[in-house]
Amino acid sequence: MSRFLKLFSNRNSILMLSVVLGLIIGDLAHHIKGYTIFILALVMTFSTTGIDIRSVFPLKNSLKIMVSAITLNYLIGTTVIMILSLLFIKDIYLFYGMVVIGASPPGIAVIPFSVILKGDLNYSIIGTLGAYLSAVFIAPLLILIFTSGSMSPFPLFFMMVKIILIPILLSRLLRIKMIYPFVERIRGRAIDIGFAFIIFIAIGLNRQVFFSDPDVLLLISIILLFATFGLGFFYMRFFGRYFGNIKENISQMLLLTIKSSGFTAATSLALFGERAAIPSAILSVVVLVFLLFLSIREETISK
Repeated sequence: MSRFLKLFSNRNSILMLSVVLGLIIGDLAHHIKGYTIFILALVMTFSTTGIDIRSVFPLKNSLKIMVSAITLNYLIGTTVIMILSLLFIKDIYLFYGMVVIGASPPGIAVIPFSVILKGDLNYSIIGTLGAYLSAVFIAPLLILIFTSGSMSPFPLFFMMVKIILIPILLSRLLRIKMIYPFVERIRGRAIDIGFAFIIFIAIGLNRQVFFSDPDVLLLISIILLFATFGLGFFYMRFFGRYFGNIKENISQMLLLTIKSSGFTAATSLALFGERAAIPSAILSVVVLVFLLFLSIREETISK
């Protein structure tokens, strides 16, 4: 019994369970899909409590890291995703779902996995913060460009404020000395459960794709596998070998390849509907497999 409980207190196990439940009892997702934005805002609030604003100073050094993170996530990662999507995806709602993935900031998993993979934690924290702040402006702009301006920019901007900027500000309140120890104890579990709910909703609403639409599943999976495994391997093998140091390279690789599946699922559902969330459902599985692969690889190398 204790072994069973230990298994489901593990982050990867919880997220994998959400995928399985989404496939088995995904019809329940229709009853809770209206809460995805609220859940994401809550997850973002707890996630960003781990970011100490004091680590941003001196500002000169931090700005270099932030620009680097924005370049990796948006200029390189997003460009690869959008070129492949423009070339191969013809369904307009699936394409819109890929646009949201391209517009996504890095996943908050970049920070804990920088520790697991022996990357540069401070680099990851500052880079993630910079990418999140820039996403308030960059994400609406990218969505407007690739959806041919079919949406008003103001709802997009205010949505980014609700799910990124306000949670960052609220997280400062949770860092107050009197309550931060309690927040620190429950933060990891709150984030895991929140992401699990979002992944369950995204997969549950589109479970038929996993069973009856293999062409869509395969096409989007190939694009996302290339944008994670392929891009990550290429960066570490060719660029990471000659520039920077290995710790920074690991953090940079994570900022380049890990898009926020929670952000993409909630945003796709809110803006474009259930079919647009299919790429996000597949992304959640691909990112989970990628992170599991990296952690197992690191354990093997360390032995």
